[in-house]
Amino acid sequence: MSTRPPEADQVDFGHRVLVLRRRRIAVRLEWRSVVVCAVLALAVAGMAVLALMTGSYPLSAGQVVSALTGGETGLVHSIVVEWRLPRVAAALVFGASLGVSGAIFQSLLRNPLAEPGIIGFSQGSYTGALIVILVVNGTYWQLVGGALLGGMATAVVVYVLAYRRGVQGFRLIVVGIGISAMLGSLNTWLILKADLKVAMAAAAWGAGSLNGTSWNQVLVGGAFIVVLLLLAAMLSRPMRQLELGDEAAASQGVRVAPARLGLIGVGVALTATVTAASGPITFISLLAPQIARRIARTAGITLAPAAFVGALLCLVADYLAQHIAPTPLPVGTITVMLGGGYLGWLLFTEARRRL
Repeated sequence: MSTRPPEADQVDFGHRVLVLRRRRIAVRLEWRSVVVCAVLALAVAGMAVLALMTGSYPLSAGQVVSALTGGETGLVHSIVVEWRLPRVAAALVFGASLGVSGAIFQSLLRNPLAEPGIIGFSQGSYTGALIVILVVNGTYWQLVGGALLGGMATAVVVYVLAYRRGVQGFRLIVVGIGISAMLGSLNTWLILKADLKVAMAAAAWGAGSLNGTSWNQVLVGGAFIVVLLLLAAMLSRPMRQLELGDEAAASQGVRVAPARLGLIGVGVALTATVTAASGPITFISLLAPQIARRIARTAGITLAPAAFVGALLCLVADYLAQHIAPTPLPVGTITVMLGGGYLGWLLFTEARRRL
């Protein structure tokens, strides 16, 4: 029996790690990832305070903190807690959700281009939500259900079409790109056939926007996302083992097919929940895992740093969307610009590496 204390530092493959044990549960944390997450958390907090300070009625940092802690009443409290905080909270929670979703798919497919928007899952969620908005004229809960069903159905179709004695990352990405293009055409057709006012609202929502975000959207979407993030954390160990290949993972006791399907389901649900609440916010799922992997210097994709980077990216993008133009822009406009630039850089560096 080990005589080590419940909390012990260990060295694992050159990386200093912290192992927390509680009865039969053990959690292994890399020190660098812990430090990176702490620094990112401070950056997220600072960006959140800046977003709460800035607007047509500027506030000081002291007023913001006082309003958050209950020290301010009246107009300042209303501005911070009722008007600005829901949008900031939505950007934080939705960005973390997209970061984890992208980390799951990039880990499963072992490809930095594996992102729900590129492989069609975001488009499927958007299609399901559009059908509810334009055809059914449903409620918010029906919108959530439509986005989830659309994303899951797209995932099943892509998985089945890409399956041939197993699922290879490159084949799934190519099939996903094709399905995404088809769904994009379907979405355009649905908007063109709809009533003008409804179509304009659906098209604006389809750009991915946090304008007019309410506490109801944040609380409902946040509750789903918290549950899904817990499921993702529970599946993180088999996810890391699947990076070694199906045979190696199976030799370590991982049930490969159920683990992969579970991870795909969680990843699609994370994306669909965000799409239902705010429309498709693209490219955060592509950027966050790769930035997190580089700053944490990990061999594979890790979920916690990706979540913090996703939250920070969404907060920054939404701040820019509100203040770089005379009228607020959809946050998806900024993420497309950032993601497009990163994608071009990634393709350029990969091409140079192959020369």
